[in-house]
This record gives sequence, C-alpha cells and structure tokens, in this order.
Amino acid sequence: MESFIARRLYKNEQGSRKVSRPAVLIAQAGVALGLAVMLVTIAVSFGFKYEVRAKAVGFGSHLHISNYDAGHALEVHPIAADSALVATLNAFDEVAHVQPYATKPGVFRTEDDFMGYVLKGVGEDYDLSFYEQHLKEGEIPEFSAHSISNKIVVSREVADKLQLSLGDKVDSYFLQGALRARRYTVVGIYETGFAEYDRLFVLTDLKAVQALNRWETDQVTGVEIMLTDFNKVESMNWTLGTLLDRTEDSYGEEYFVQSVVDINPGLFAWLDVLDMNVWLILSLMLGVAAFTMISGLLILILERTQFIGVLKALGACNRSVRSIFLRFALLIVCKGMFWGNVIGLGLCAIQKVTGLISLDPKNYYLDTVPISFDWAFIIAVNVVMFILSALVLIVPSGLISRIHPTKAMRFE
Repeated sequence: MESFIARRLYKNEQGSRKVSRPAVLIAQAGVALGLAVMLVTIAVSFGFKYEVRAKAVGFGSHLHISNYDAGHALEVHPIAADSALVATLNAFDEVAHVQPYATKPGVFRTEDDFMGYVLKGVGEDYDLSFYEQHLKEGEIPEFSAHSISNKIVVSREVADKLQLSLGDKVDSYFLQGALRARRYTVVGIYETGFAEYDRLFVLTDLKAVQALNRWETDQVTGVEIMLTDFNKVESMNWTLGTLLDRTEDSYGEEYFVQSVVDINPGLFAWLDVLDMNVWLILSLMLGVAAFTMISGLLILILERTQFIGVLKALGACNRSVRSIFLRFALLIVCKGMFWGNVIGLGLCAIQKVTGLISLDPKNYYLDTVPISFDWAFIIAVNVVMFILSALVLIVPSGLISRIHPTKAMRFE
C-alpha cells in the first residue's frame, strides 16, 4: 500500500504546477548533476592512471635490474644477463617477460643542428609492442642476434628537431676514450606523448650498442621485468630485491633492483595527488546531491501537510506516512540517477570515441583527455549514492511525526 501511494504521488507530481514541482525538478537535477560529475571524474582519473602508468611501464617495464653503482646515470657499468639470471627470474609465476637492453649516450649531428640522446639497444626477444602501438611512420625492424644493424627508430620530437624523414641517414658521435662516429638510417618514427622520454630514447640493435660499449655478448645495461599484474610491483620489488640486491654476477658487478615507481617518483606522486582530488570531488558532489534532496523532501512534506493529516486521521501511523514520503523521494532519486548515468557515461563515451578534448602532452603526458570505464567502480558509486540518499532523507522525514492531524487539516 505504501509503495502504491508513493507511486501515485510521484505520478501526480509530474503534472503538478504547485511549488513542489520546481522543487522536484531541482532535486532531480541535483542528483543527476552530482552523479554525472562523479562518473566523468572517475572515468577521467582512471584513464589518466592507466594511460600514464602504461607509458611509464612501456618505457621501462615494471621492475628493473641494473648495476648497484650505476645510480641514475645513463652510461653505466654493465651487468651480466646470463642464462642463470634469466632462469631465476622466469621461475616466478608473477613474471611475464624478461628482456635485457643496453644504452649508450650519443649526439646526432646534421648540417643545421645537433641533439643529445640515448641509444637503446634491444634484442630479438625484446617486447616491442609498446613502440609498435605508438608507431607513426615506417616500421620497427626485426633485430637479429647474429648481425649488427644500423637501423634506428626515433621519436617524432627528434625527427622534427633534426628535420629527419624515413630513409634519411644521420651521423651520430660517441665519446668513450676517443671520439667515434656512426651513421644510422631512420626506418621508423614513434610518438608516445611522453615528451621527457620521447626526446631521449632512440631504438636500435642490442649487438650494435654492445659493440659500441665494447662489452661481451652477455653484458647489458639492465634487465627489464614485465609482471602479470601491476598490483604485484611492490611485493615483487621486495622479493627480488631481497634475493638479488648486492649479489655479484660473473664479472664481479653487483645487482640492484628497482620498481617503475622508484624510477619515476614524481610521476607516481602526481597520480597519488590526482586520487586525492577525485575523492574530494566525489565528496562534494555527494554533498550537493544530499542537500538538494533534503530541501526537496522538506518542501514536499510542507506542501502535503493536509494530505499527511488526512492519512493520520484515517489511522496511518507516523512510520507508515514517513515510509510513503521516503519511497516518493527515492523515486525522484532514481530518476535523477538515471539521467545522471545517461549524461555522465554519454559524455565519457563521446570523448573516448572522438578525443574531442585535447591536452598538452608536455604537461599531462597525453594528447587527449583519457577515458577508462571501470564498471565495478561505476556500479559501486551508483549503489553508494542510492544508499546515502536514502539515509540522508531519514532525518527530514522525521518532520512528519510532528504534524498533528487536526492542525494539518486546517493548514494553508
């Protein structure tokens, strides 16, 4: 019976021209606006986290093993990436892929300009899917373990600064004792939007970099470790650090394990601040929705005072009348949440498909506002908002218990 009366009240309210009609519309708009803003905020924040984190992992993997004495230098003492180390790492179920690499700082020189960079050598077992995903022109060559290649893949930023195109040859100079020169051919151009790394790394053959450094075939700058799940980074960093830190390789060099979070502390601190902002926005929007619903319910109760008096005169208890108005208010909440989902998810879908809103990659690491739909979190937000709306409406509904039937029926 209570649900029936609540539905009749809601249906009649749709065509009402009384004061309560604007109040209902404002309440629904407050709920819709609050939920829409929350959904957009969640989708954008998750998009930023996933995209930026994916690029940081794409350039350096989840975990990284280097020389203990290397620090953050780009030209470092090598470590041995022998079969024993690879077998030890692959023994962990959390490890998805192990890939050694070598680096060598150099300077590109053209007729009109020059630019410093880091030559990153990768082998045939290196996972290049990240660079293939962001490849804009040309191709990623298949580097062989049996020959040295002079092919390189540069970023769009490097190509634009030096005015390089596919097929161009460019001279590079390396300083290690005596000055040495090499000529490379540009076969690919990539662009990730991670400007700090784009202007730094140039891909080439692992054996070519080992030859420049005059290293043995098992000596590399570091070993990148891809995990099956980003959430296991901290635990595996601790596990491998305990196992390998300060242990010596076959050349007497000591290993040092770092996570992608350790290598990019500023970046992940920025993402943590973003999380704090998200929670602040969610709290504010819940407050806005709660305020509009409380105001709307109070107006509905005051305007329906005579109706409440009639119900009480007919024998309805305070609990029953409160239940009617709570159900009435929750119908308003449900309609507001429906439009909030339509507006919020609709705007997110448009941005995801079109990339309509762009960003400056130098400041945000991305060229468009990213969108990621975490459906479990979206459903949780809807459930929490409905429950909180029901809870905050209990207090103003208590006004019903103070309405006396005889006075209410004479109320104007």
